[in-house]
Amino acid sequence: MIEKELDERVARAVDNFMAGYGCCQSVVAAFSDLYGLDETLAKKIAAGFGGGVGRLRMMCGAVSGIVMLVGLDCGQTEGSDREGKSACYKVVQDLLAKSKEENGSLICAEILGIQGHAKAPCSYVASERTAEYYKSRPCAAKVESAARIFANYLKEKEEFCRESR
Repeated sequence: MIEKELDERVARAVDNFMAGYGCCQSVVAAFSDLYGLDETLAKKIAAGFGGGVGRLRMMCGAVSGIVMLVGLDCGQTEGSDREGKSACYKVVQDLLAKSKEENGSLICAEILGIQGHAKAPCSYVASERTAEYYKSRPCAAKVESAARIFANYLKEKEEFCRESR
């Protein structure tokens, strides 16, 4: 995969977010076709991870998107495959460490500077997407960061495979 295509996927993730999709949906949908996953189905699978998982302000949705994509990329399919499971966990931990380094936290509430979902009048009601919403939240930048971290992982993986031949 060339750098330009990866950059386009990162831009697509941000465009998805700006179109009203959640952070996780935005990241996963931008790469879903690489794994034979229809974009609509990817958005449905990722829908509940918005707002830090169901708007509980736990793990950032963009970060959850990284985890889902790593599972699609290298997740084990046999329950007894401890080696495959461990390899997947290592990739998740490495990429999430990069995200934490770039963004200061993996937790939605910490990234937003709020105390969990307590500040929301109704914790499960999605915020209206207005110009003020986009201006007051760093989420588009977190979506971009997550998508770029995953794109760089794919690029490095591809380069490693090329060099190993």
